[in-house]
Amino acid sequence: MLRASAIMAAGTMVSRVTGFVRTMVLAYAIGTMALGDAYNAAYAIPYSILDLLLLGVLSSVVVPMIVRAQQRDPDGGRAYEQRLLTLATVALMIVAALAVLAAPLLIDLYTVWDHDSRKFEVAVTLARYILPQLAFFGVGAVAGAILNTRDRYGAPMWAPVLNNVVVICVFVAYAAIGTGGGDITEVTDGDLTLLGLGTTAGIVAQAMVLIVALRRAGFSFVPRFDLRNARLGEMARMGVWTIGYVIVTQLGFVLTTNLASDAGDVVAGHGITPYTLAFQLFQLPYGVIGVSVITAMLPRMSRAVTEGRLDDVRGEFGSSVRLICSVMVPVSLLLMVLGPAVTVPIYARGATSVADAVYIGNVLQVYGLALVPFAIFQLLLRVFYSFGDTRTPVFIGAGTTAVNAALMVLFYVLLPTAYAVMGLALAYAIAYALGAVVAWILASRRVQGLGGWAVGMAMTRMYLASLPTAVLALASVWVVTETLDGLGFLNSVIVLAIGGGLGMLLYLGVAHRMRIPEVNSIVGMVARRVGR
Repeated sequence: MLRASAIMAAGTMVSRVTGFVRTMVLAYAIGTMALGDAYNAAYAIPYSILDLLLLGVLSSVVVPMIVRAQQRDPDGGRAYEQRLLTLATVALMIVAALAVLAAPLLIDLYTVWDHDSRKFEVAVTLARYILPQLAFFGVGAVAGAILNTRDRYGAPMWAPVLNNVVVICVFVAYAAIGTGGGDITEVTDGDLTLLGLGTTAGIVAQAMVLIVALRRAGFSFVPRFDLRNARLGEMARMGVWTIGYVIVTQLGFVLTTNLASDAGDVVAGHGITPYTLAFQLFQLPYGVIGVSVITAMLPRMSRAVTEGRLDDVRGEFGSSVRLICSVMVPVSLLLMVLGPAVTVPIYARGATSVADAVYIGNVLQVYGLALVPFAIFQLLLRVFYSFGDTRTPVFIGAGTTAVNAALMVLFYVLLPTAYAVMGLALAYAIAYALGAVVAWILASRRVQGLGGWAVGMAMTRMYLASLPTAVLALASVWVVTETLDGLGFLNSVIVLAIGGGLGMLLYLGVAHRMRIPEVNSIVGMVARRVGR
C-alpha cells in the first residue's frame, strides 16, 4: 500500500504544487475582491453538481461494483465498464447543457447577491462558460475509477497537472492582455470569455489524458446502450443513500457560500475568495496523503469484505489511519502556527494585498484544527462503503452537516463580520471532530473492532513527537515578526524555512528516535529511492 500510495502521492504533490502556482496566478490576476468572489462562486458550482451526481457515488458504489464485475463476469467486467462509461458520458452531457441554461438560478442559490448587481452578472457569465466542464470531468472521473480497479494509480493523480498548467497559462494571459485586472467594473466580455473557457479547457485536457491512459491499460471503449445489463437497479439501491449524503453535505456548502458572500459584501476581501483559497490549502495534505492512501486501500478492502476476511479489513484500516496521521499530525500543528506565513508568499502580489493574504492565512490556521478529524472521518466512511453500506454514511453526514450548519450560523451571528469566515472554518473543524467520533463507534461495531487502543496510542506518540516542531515554528514566527517588522514576502519565507522546513526535519528525527514505525517506513522508502 505504501508503494502504491507513494506513486499517487508523487503525482498529487506535483498536482498540488502546480495548483499552488494556479492559485497564486489567480490571486495576482483577479484578487480577492468582487471579481475574485464572482469567479470562485461560478467555479464552485460544477464541482458541487459533480459531487452530487457522480464523485460521491464513485468511491461508494462504482468502484465496489466494478471490482465485483471483474471477479464474477466471464469477460472480467469489461462490458460492464463500457456500459458505465457510456452512461456517464450521455448523462453528464445532458446535465451540463441543463446547468448552463440554469446558470442564473444556480448563482442565486449559492450567493446572496442582488440580481441587478455587476457581481451577479459577471458570476452568471462565468458560470455559463465553466459549467460545460461537467461532462468532461465526469467522464474523466469514471475513467480514473476504472484505472484504479486495475491498480493503475499514476494517471488519475498526474492528469490534474495538465489541467493546472492550462489554467495557469490562461490567468497569465489574462494578467498580460486583460483590461479589467481585479476591478469587476472594468472587466470586459472578452476578459470573461478568456477566464471561463480557459478554465473549462483545463478540464478537457485532463479528461483526454485519462482516456489515453485507459486505452494504454488495454481498455478499448465501445459504446454500449444495453443498459438492462448495467445493473442500474443494484446501483440505484446502493447509490440512493450516497446521493442523499452528498445532498446533505451540499446543503451545508450552499449555506457556507451564502454566509461567506454576505460577509464579503460587508467587508471587502473577507468573503468567498479567502474561504475558497484557505480551503484549497487545507485540502492539500489530505489530497496528497489521504486520497492516495484511500484510493489504494478501498479496492483491497472491498475484495476482503467480498471474501469475508474481516481481519484484513481491520488491518487495512489500521495501517491506513496510522500512515495518514503520521503526516497529518505535524502538518496540522504547522498550519495552526504558520498559516499567514504560508499564504503571504503565495497570494500577496498583484491584485491581492499583504493584508488580504494574511487574512487567508488566519482562516487557514483555524482549518488546521480540522485536518486530522477530517482525514479520519473520510477513512471511516470507506469502511462502510467497502461493505456496500451507503445508508449509514448518510445519517452520519446529515448529523455532521446539521452540527456544522448550526455552528456556522451561531458563529456568524456572534463574531464580527471581519472574522465571519474564520468562524465558518471553526464550525467545520468542530463538526468533523464530532462526526469522526460517531463514525468510529458505528464502524467499529460493523467490523467487530477497529483497534482503537493501538491507533490512539500511535497518534499520541505522533503528537508528542510533533511538539518540538510546533515550539520551533512558534519561536520562528515570534522572532521574525518582532525583529524584522511583520510578515512580508521575505520574512514569511524565512519563517517557513525555519518553522516548516527545519520543523519537519525535527519531527522526522524525533519520530525516528521514538521508533514510530509509519515514519520509519516513509523515511526508509525515501532513503532507498535516493540510494538508487
